[in-house]
Amino acid sequence: MLGRFPALAGANLEVETGEVVLLSGPNGAGKTTLLRLCAGLLALRAGEAEVLGVNLAVEPRRVRRAVALVGHETFCYDDLTVAENIRFVARSTGRRAADADDALERVGLQRVAHTAHGRLSQGQRRRLSLANALVRKPRLLLLDEPHAGLDEHGRAVLADIVRSTPAEGGTVILASHELDLARRLATREVRIVAGQVHAATAAAPTAAPVVAEVEARA
Repeated sequence: MLGRFPALAGANLEVETGEVVLLSGPNGAGKTTLLRLCAGLLALRAGEAEVLGVNLAVEPRRVRRAVALVGHETFCYDDLTVAENIRFVARSTGRRAADADDALERVGLQRVAHTAHGRLSQGQRRRLSLANALVRKPRLLLLDEPHAGLDEHGRAVLADIVRSTPAEGGTVILASHELDLARRLATREVRIVAGQVHAATAAAPTAAPVVAEVEARA
């Protein structure tokens, strides 16, 4: 993936299918920018970008069906219930009602299925965001500070999702400041400082196809 953004300057990164890559680094380093770039939510200003075989310079919207980004906002409707919000996402992405029910159960929100989003706790809202990502069945799952607001149960749910995603043929990239928790989940850590890859652990050998190639410069 090649791109030019104010927060990214010479960040070179390759991610392969089945990896769980942790992006670490200080605030403002470019971690969220990199995630939004991979999700096709930032328009390219120059250069080239490719995620899951999609050229983001040409058709950025095409990648969105195969990528799910869980960030700080839930983007849910406050007046809709938990179940209604998940089913709305399912319908809009061509999934079945059964997929919505499976996602609801997987994040452990069955007991509040008929509670309006506006009445949920912060941790429940975070789990709802995870459910909305799961129902899409993404090939690439992007998580921005995923542990924020989660209690012990919520963190266990998150860990199960992250660890099972590679076994289901997917890939995870997560950005986090809670490194003790995130490092338990990651197969590789990439540190970003001032928009550049400062250091990275070695990835395990794999013959899987490359999911994303990144070389971004300001």
